[in-house]
Amino acid sequence: MKFPAPVSAQWIASLINAELSGNTDAFVSGINEIHKVEAGDLVFVDHPKYYDKCLQSPASFIIINSKDVTVPEGKTLLITSEPFEAYLKIVEHFRPFVPASKPVSDTAVIGEGTVIMPNVFIGHEVTIGKNCVIHPNVSILDYTNIGDNVVIQAGTVIGSDAFYYNTKKDRDVWYKRMKSCGWVIIEDDVEIGAGCTIDRGVTADTRIGKGTRLDNMVHIGHDTTVGKNCLFAAQVGIAGGTIIEDGVTLWGQVGVSKTLTIGANAVVLAQSGVPSSLEGGKTYFGYPAEEAGLKRRELVWVKRIPELWKKVMS
Repeated sequence: MKFPAPVSAQWIASLINAELSGNTDAFVSGINEIHKVEAGDLVFVDHPKYYDKCLQSPASFIIINSKDVTVPEGKTLLITSEPFEAYLKIVEHFRPFVPASKPVSDTAVIGEGTVIMPNVFIGHEVTIGKNCVIHPNVSILDYTNIGDNVVIQAGTVIGSDAFYYNTKKDRDVWYKRMKSCGWVIIEDDVEIGAGCTIDRGVTADTRIGKGTRLDNMVHIGHDTTVGKNCLFAAQVGIAGGTIIEDGVTLWGQVGVSKTLTIGANAVVLAQSGVPSSLEGGKTYFGYPAEEAGLKRRELVWVKRIPELWKKVMS
């Protein structure tokens, strides 16, 4: 999330009651999580296991709970005992929760020729382009930007909070939700089926590229980028922070893990599982997903195991 205007590190430190170290006169442009962080951004870290990753990331500002680390040149540390709580306080300040008072927010902008059917909810700061069709019982939640000629079928939810938690097992409630302050961006000419869910970014954008088609009951996790002209069949699930490049086809019930990349024009066959990145331009199958031809040959040999064992034992 970018702030409306850069703010001084000293002001942020005062807001979260943190001690400054390093470049104390710098200005912060926004807040981000580690997978999406950019220069000028603020990120938090509260476990020694991840200190180095954050300190060496592009982030210019790090909220941290240790004074015993070396400040990288040009960076600023904001030292506080509870970095996660500090993150929440910043998000709540810049993007506070505003309850809805009507089915369509006064801040929503809806383009010419767009059809909004009964029982649709449209939240704050939503923009919908021209000639779209939004079917009944769709929920388009806060901070969503939809392009032109988009079709969204009944019962879909766009902009739900990320499934993203700060985990500590030394407290009564192990999982504390990271409040989402990102956006959902749906480009022109996208079609989204019934009963789909698209989570907004934790701090950045979840994006669906131009011309992409989603079947019913597809889930897109937070901060995921889906390229142009992709095709996802029913019950595909994609975890957060994933990059799906242009022209990718995922057939029914494919599951894709987090923070990986599927290359352009790849095809993943039904019920496959993708735990790591895949090259583009190939067809994949199975779990873990491998090139389909290789996987089929493996299955042939697996079926022959009883026969081969019998020969060995005879």
